Amino acid sequence: MLNKLKKIDLGIIFILLALMAASTLLVHSATYGNPEYANYDVKTMIFYGAGFAIALCASFFDYRVLLKAWHVLYGLGLILLVAVYLLAPEINGAKSWFILPGGLLFQPAEMVKIILIITVAFLMGRRQGDPLRIRQDLFVVAVFSFVPFLLVMIQPDLGNAIIYLVIVLGMLWIGNVRYTHVLIGLSIIVGCLILFMSLFNTYNQQIHDYMEDHNKTHWYVRINGFINPDTASGDDVYQANKAKIAIGSGGLTGDGYMKGESKNRKFIPYPYSDAIFVVVGEEFGFQGAAILLMLYFLLIYRMIIIAFQCYDLRGSFIVIGIVSMYVFQVFQNIGMMIGLMPITGITLPFISYGGTSLLLNMLCIGIVFSVKVHQEKYEMAT
Repeated sequence: MLNKLKKIDLGIIFILLALMAASTLLVHSATYGNPEYANYDVKTMIFYGAGFAIALCASFFDYRVLLKAWHVLYGLGLILLVAVYLLAPEINGAKSWFILPGGLLFQPAEMVKIILIITVAFLMGRRQGDPLRIRQDLFVVAVFSFVPFLLVMIQPDLGNAIIYLVIVLGMLWIGNVRYTHVLIGLSIIVGCLILFMSLFNTYNQQIHDYMEDHNKTHWYVRINGFINPDTASGDDVYQANKAKIAIGSGGLTGDGYMKGESKNRKFIPYPYSDAIFVVVGEEFGFQGAAILLMLYFLLIYRMIIIAFQCYDLRGSFIVIGIVSMYVFQVFQNIGMMIGLMPITGITLPFISYGGTSLLLNMLCIGIVFSVKVHQEKYEMAT
């Protein structure tokens, strides 16, 4: 066990400690003076403590056992997604969370991210580095990815559903996909996006009426606010504009810690969670945002090094899947606060308040450590 402990990447540990300090301070500032969110900063430290313990335990556990049990994990993930849709209460317009004892929320869609990464890593690993085939490999991966994607979409949870796609695309990118297949795939994706935007604008009013009749107006508002920001109206557009103003008001150095209670920020919901980057920009300015992004860059860099050094291709696929997840979540969360991406419920990894999200992110870090710790060469099973 001591030898395994020595192999854990200390650079990642120090980066996570820095992110823990940043998260605690930002959550404290975002919730200060609001008794409804009292002690969220203390809870963040507790979640981090539990998260480090989970990451340490996961690092000692051989990740190859998870690969062998991928079908069990995949089945469990589907059961959880179906159960949360049928049994869970509706919160903020979505049936995505189980309420656990003590008021804690558990979101199965977060857990399924890890399960999907393990599943795709196993399916791709069977080729042992040979080019992926359309019918035997790409089609199979697409089917296994589409089922959880569909189950999350109907909750509805657009943010996590998109993350599933990004995870799979990121893993396929290093999975020795033929360039012709990449060009075909990109052409289809771009074509579908152009067609969607064209149809959305053409039938804008009909789509609005349909969404309103089915109580899905928030979907319409978010999409319309992104495609037509100059003409759109609604709370999401209003909040997005306030977020950009609040971030811009921070300037180069920010207004100072605990001094960012502007009138713009007060109109932004969940400043301690989804919109915590507003606190970063307003109180610490461009310099603070740049430091935070540098921490993310270093974290991603260290994980990519681990992927490159791994003897087992499936271990590399797992790490790259986790990297793809983090990169997109950071880009999406910050992008939606500055108007580059549509508004979704995606949190900022390791910074936003949230027990389930943080613990599962730390579990992912533990799996990355496991890939690094268990580097023995062996004959890969097919």
